[in-house]
Amino acid sequence: MFGWEFPPHITGGLGTACFGLTKGLARHDVEVLFVVPKAYGDENQESARILNASDVSIDYRDEIYKEYWERITYMEIGSNLIPYVGPEEFKRIVTEDELHNENETSSVLSRNFKFSGKYGKDLMDEISRYALIASVLSATNQHDVIHAHDWLTYSAGIAAKSVSGKPLVVHMHATEFDRSGENVNQNVYDIERKGMEEADRVITVSNLTKKIVIEKYGINPDKIFTVHNAVEPSDEKDYLDVEKHVKEKVVTFLGRITFQKGPDYFVEAAQKILQKDDNVRFVMAGTGAMMNKMIKRVAELKIADKFHFTGFLKGEEVNRMFGMSDVYVMPSVSEPFGISPLEAMRSNVPVVISKQSGVAEILKHALKVDFWDIDALADSVYGLLNYNGLSQMFAHYGKDEVDNLKWENAALKVKDVYEGVI
Repeated sequence: MFGWEFPPHITGGLGTACFGLTKGLARHDVEVLFVVPKAYGDENQESARILNASDVSIDYRDEIYKEYWERITYMEIGSNLIPYVGPEEFKRIVTEDELHNENETSSVLSRNFKFSGKYGKDLMDEISRYALIASVLSATNQHDVIHAHDWLTYSAGIAAKSVSGKPLVVHMHATEFDRSGENVNQNVYDIERKGMEEADRVITVSNLTKKIVIEKYGINPDKIFTVHNAVEPSDEKDYLDVEKHVKEKVVTFLGRITFQKGPDYFVEAAQKILQKDDNVRFVMAGTGAMMNKMIKRVAELKIADKFHFTGFLKGEEVNRMFGMSDVYVMPSVSEPFGISPLEAMRSNVPVVISKQSGVAEILKHALKVDFWDIDALADSVYGLLNYNGLSQMFAHYGKDEVDNLKWENAALKVKDVYEGVI
């Protein structure tokens, strides 16, 4: 299995999903060798043996590697290329890396190369080197199937398949259309399409994503399988006894503040709700290209005294935010899956989500609206805030529902895909 990150060293949802899936597969007697560009030594290896690509040396003068390298197309990293991370967050990550001096300076062509394991300016070089090393690892480690997560590792999956001849499964967590709308990065699109064309099976995180893969990439529907994501069970202490410090009820938006996430619909709905009920505060947690625009719009609507911008939250901060929330809203314009509503529901928070999200396909106990329907969005939130029976029902049954969305069940479907192709 090829991935770009693994807990506890993660940047977004991709590493978390990989960890959940490997834990689920382990319960079904699937042995996983998980390859990361850079291992730190403190990764949780209860469900997967971590292979560190930085430990593998290659001789560039060897004709097989030289020939492969010359076929690589060089390209610069763009700000929207990190899975689950937008431009503002990308900038923060890269700046942090530079401050900590963690970028390696060794040549990507040297015999021994230490991957940064980050998403910096040399990402495309590292992806190419990672593919070279994948061919070495596939020749020296016994395996039955190859599984590559997201576009960053598709080249590695193809290289491994070309050496070992084993079947390749690629996992599409988000398409370039989800990240960039119609202004796609052609290089990334080409990598995604080639990965799916070369693969024996493609796993998509929702039927919504499956539809995009068929229509926008021309992939054969017969080899595409949808396996919805899951969520790790929560520890109740994560969200109990969290003090709000405000008397009003709290409605939360948590995610990248970008066009795809629909933050502007959240702001407009907030204004409508406050006209009927001023005992509410709204929180927009996250960063993104539209943040300044949203701050300006909140000021124009004269609701700034009831609106809070927290900036980027992670880990324990996210749990605390859910602990303070009375309603969680995800009004996404385009969302391959959307794991945050599941995290909210496991914290006993009722949710309102857009029908245009993959997670809407599987949730029964969530209120669903069209992202553009501000009136329906405002009505749904108002109802959950003012009718206790309604909010208690969605909180109670929602938690039960999410507690049954186990990675163990998702992993069984992935194992079926493996067995079908071996």
